[in-house]
This record gives sequence, structure tokens and C-alpha cells, in this order.
Amino acid sequence: MDPSTTAALKTLLSGVALPAEKAALLEYAVRQRAEPVLIEALQALPGRSFASLDEVVEALLHVQPVRRDPPTASS
Repeated sequence: MDPSTTAALKTLLSGVALPAEKAALLEYAVRQRAEPVLIEALQALPGRSFASLDEVVEALLHVQPVRRDPPTASS
């Protein structure tokens, strides 16, 4: 998900009562007449409760630290 879509999603959901289940987030987005790309993004969420909009975005971005392998010694 690109940064502009993430920002649009957070703006769209800014009035939703949190914590909220995935279904409640989807229902709210539909009532707000969200663009299809935002509805699709919310449909990809895991079925659980979200305490904040940052949690929603993190779940969609699958934020993980970048793994850096140690440098190998050359012979």
C-alpha cells in the first residue's frame, strides 16, 4: 500500500469508534462511500479488533524490520 492510500484510509476512518473489529471498519467505510481500493484494503485485514488507526495501517503494510545479513569475509 502506497503512502497516499494509507493517508486516505486514515482520513476516511478518522471518525470510527475504536477499538473496532474488521467488520465495523468495513461497515463504516461503506457508509462513508469509500473508494473501492480502500474497501479492498480493509477486506484484506485479519479478522480481529484494532485499537488504533495505526494498528490498521500496520496490519495492511505488514510492517517488519528490514533484515540485514552480516557482511561476509572475502578470501
